[in-house]
Amino acid sequence: MIRDPNRFTGMLASVRDFVRNECQPLEEQVDRDDVIPEAIVQRMRDVGLFGHSIPVEYGGSGLTTEELAQINIEVSQVSTAFRARFGGNTGIASESLVADGTERQKRRYLPRLASGEITGCFALTESEAGSDATALKTVATKVVHGYSISGRKCFITNAPLADLFTVFARTDDKARGATGITAFLVERGTPGITTSKPYRMMGQRGSSVGEIVLDRVQVDENTIVGGTEGQGFRTAMKALNKQRINLAALCVGPGIRLVTEMGKRASSRIQFNRPIGEFQLVQRLIALSNTEVYAARALVLETARKRDDGADVTMEASMCKLFASEVCGRVADRAVQIFGGQGYIADNVAERFYRDVRLFRLYEGTSQIHLLNIAKRTIHELR
Repeated sequence: MIRDPNRFTGMLASVRDFVRNECQPLEEQVDRDDVIPEAIVQRMRDVGLFGHSIPVEYGGSGLTTEELAQINIEVSQVSTAFRARFGGNTGIASESLVADGTERQKRRYLPRLASGEITGCFALTESEAGSDATALKTVATKVVHGYSISGRKCFITNAPLADLFTVFARTDDKARGATGITAFLVERGTPGITTSKPYRMMGQRGSSVGEIVLDRVQVDENTIVGGTEGQGFRTAMKALNKQRINLAALCVGPGIRLVTEMGKRASSRIQFNRPIGEFQLVQRLIALSNTEVYAARALVLETARKRDDGADVTMEASMCKLFASEVCGRVADRAVQIFGGQGYIADNVAERFYRDVRLFRLYEGTSQIHLLNIAKRTIHELR
């Protein structure tokens, strides 16, 4: 749902100008140095990128699902590390608070997340709790003045630089599966919580991803998201269902960028005294890519509109994430093919995006997990 087309068009244009004129020229530098310059992070704050999905009453822009999807399509047309820097605050790292936080928790943290004063992260994944998120082993033991949390999280985006951690821990060790899990808000500086250095990754260099170690971290009951023990997994699923639409949109952006780059390459590269774009097999790669990206974009925006209308889009969100991430991977592969040997050389746009987008098929649910989810829900609806 686009609430004010004129106002939103202006916002979209402003974001487009920022990512293309200020972020895109730094793509090679960020990939090489594995860090986003602080000056660009400050510009992200100035432009308001940290608060797009946070409600207006807490300092954000309060974008609808469709509006946020369109913004994500724009910001992901440059290297994905840029969006990762602010994306947690305007996505998964704030959504638990937006959806289930108490009013006190929202007032305390959301304005600071929206402004970019603090960076948040979503600490769910563990070495044995990835696709099976309910298998987490981090525990929060009841003590005199609250809880003592111990455990280890891995593959957490922005963990090395985060100021606020939404930590999911088991508060009822007798309960298995989705029950007995509670979400806690833990601030950096709390005794017992430490983070690793950023991983050195295949792609998405400049995105700070690492581990969180919790060693008898003492928190009080006011840190429980929503104030109710045992509701953490439900909170996580609310955040993830929305984030899967966001992530699908983030897969569309690289597809659009790569189709553009493929077209430029096909027009400028000469073989057999002709631009390679005149050869039908090259045209086929471009045509398939453009069609699939268009279909992914349409699926994402249709699902976003349904969510804005109040529909349960749990299955459609899985469809979006599955289809868009798989499309993005195919398009990146075709881009390398069109660039030929140059596409395999470091610092080439096709090579960089090829590495960057591979992760999309892994996080927020692997493609295999989404296939299972879609199949189960389809069968259930047909009964």
